Amino acid sequence: MIVAERKPFEEISLMVKDFKKVLTVGCGTCVAVCLAGGEKEVGVLNSELKIARRMEGSPIETGGVTVERQCDMEFLEELDGVVDEYDAIISMACGAGIQFIAERFPEIPVFPGVNTSFIGVNREVGWYEEKCRACGTCVLGMTAGICPVTMCAKGLFNGPCGGTNKGSCEINTDQPCAWYLIHERLAKQNRLGNILEICPPNDWRNQTPRTIVQPGYKERLTAFGIK
Repeated sequence: MIVAERKPFEEISLMVKDFKKVLTVGCGTCVAVCLAGGEKEVGVLNSELKIARRMEGSPIETGGVTVERQCDMEFLEELDGVVDEYDAIISMACGAGIQFIAERFPEIPVFPGVNTSFIGVNREVGWYEEKCRACGTCVLGMTAGICPVTMCAKGLFNGPCGGTNKGSCEINTDQPCAWYLIHERLAKQNRLGNILEICPPNDWRNQTPRTIVQPGYKERLTAFGIK
C-alpha cells in the first residue's frame, strides 16, 4: 500500500489562503488505511480550516467528498458537476491521485493535503514499513525477497559496502544491514550462489515517466462497451 502523512495545517492553510470555497476530496483506499486522507480526515481538515479562517476574520466555505480511489478515473466521475461550485480543491490522495484530479479538472487549482511517503506494509495499527521504491528493476527473486534498494542505505545491488558491522548498518546500529539479512535468508534456502551473480546497476539517470499497457487492453475496453 502507499503510505502518506497529512501535511502540516499551516502549509495547507497557506496554499488555500486566497480561496473562499474549497472542496476537500478524500480517497477511500491506501491513505484511508494509514489514517491520512480518508473520510474522517477530510472532515477534520475542513473543521480546522473553518475555525482558523473564522478567527482570522476571513470565513471559508468547505465541502467534502471521499471517492473510492482517486487513481482511477472512473471513480472521479462523481465529482463532475460538484467541483464547479468551488474555487479550489484539496486532494487527500497520494501524488498519483492528486495529479489525476488536476488532470480531470485543469481549470481549478488542486492542492495536496498529504505528503506521499513510500510503498509499504502495515505491521500493526499505525506502524508502517517501507518495502518498495518502485525503482522499475525488481531483484527480489535474487535477493530472497529482501529489497536492497529500500533496506540498504546506499541502495547497493551487489553485496554490502565496507561499513557493515556485525549485521548492522554503519549509519545506525539499530538498522540491520540489508545484505546481511539477504545472506542469512539465502543460506536458509540453500541459494547462497545468488550472491555470486552480478546484477547490473540501475540507470537512475533515465528515470522517465513509465506507462504500462497490458496485453488485451483494447479488447477489454470493447467488451465493456468503452471506446
